[in-house]
Amino acid sequence: MSRPLVLAIDGGNWKTDLALVQADGRVLALVRGPQSSPHHLGLDGSLLVLGDLLAQALDEAGLPNGDGPAAEVGQLLLAGVDFPAEVEEMQAAASARRLATRISVGNDTFAVLRAGTERGWGVGVVCGAGINCVGVAPDGRQARFPALGWSTGDWGGGHDVGIAAVEAAARSEDGRGERTTLEQAVPAHFGQATPSTLAEAFHSGRIVERRVVELAPVVFAEAGHDAVAAAIVDRLADEVVTMVRVTLERLELSGEPVEVALGGGLMQSGDPGLIGAIEAGIKEIAPAATLHVTSSPPIVGAALLGLDELDAGPEAQQRLRREFAEVFRGVEKPEGDGRKRPGRSRR
Repeated sequence: MSRPLVLAIDGGNWKTDLALVQADGRVLALVRGPQSSPHHLGLDGSLLVLGDLLAQALDEAGLPNGDGPAAEVGQLLLAGVDFPAEVEEMQAAASARRLATRISVGNDTFAVLRAGTERGWGVGVVCGAGINCVGVAPDGRQARFPALGWSTGDWGGGHDVGIAAVEAAARSEDGRGERTTLEQAVPAHFGQATPSTLAEAFHSGRIVERRVVELAPVVFAEAGHDAVAAAIVDRLADEVVTMVRVTLERLELSGEPVEVALGGGLMQSGDPGLIGAIEAGIKEIAPAATLHVTSSPPIVGAALLGLDELDAGPEAQQRLRREFAEVFRGVEKPEGDGRKRPGRSRR
């Protein structure tokens, strides 16, 4: 391989995608494995996952797995890398492992932003289990939030929406709150008869709390005819718009034609009520901005950032997007070891 390689990593709290890409945009390999967030696994645990996936990718691409760097450029965009000290620690640890000659480390929200924009700058919002937002100005200035959850004032994402739905259902049942169809829909989702029996199931551990993230589609479905569910959706939309507004103000871009990319499971669900409310809110705070839900997975953004670092042109970027789209159309089901492998290596 005479062309420089890009090592692109999108490492989340649930899964990790790792790709090897040539400077001309050719996707040599793409593999998927378990979570790699250093917040949950520690630096050594995170790098162990990444090293295993890199070995798989090199094997699938037919490349040697030696002691030297596997790529010229490495983009490691990871959940749980939220503060400058965490970036520095992961960068030092990854550089010591010689994953790539030049390594850049950042939060995985930057991958969503780059995947959802053509110019490489703008605002990116991730709304999956949690919520986060980052912004990049044309001159490279950045704005972001720690996004640690309740301790940093965050509300949004599937977990918070699910908790709000369970609370609304319980309060509807006992009279403390407004009557809502969530009283029936929420327990029914878990095979329970009432909010009270659902509460008992949570309390006893028969249903684990993290499953509340499953309730976002239930809330979206009920919001079309139920005021309480609609209020939860409106609150989520308001939170997204608020994060975008503050990001634009910090970067002094409120009057500019900024691209705003929405990513994550709740956004990609395409709920018209949610997306419509966000779009209306964005138009109020930034009339020149354009909003869209990105269909490209974050690993595309990580790879594009690597190509940017190599000064690859538009043709390479377009080829990369085409080849990733082809690979992801054939995503395989999880194998026995829990890994998913999106498509095959492109030798």
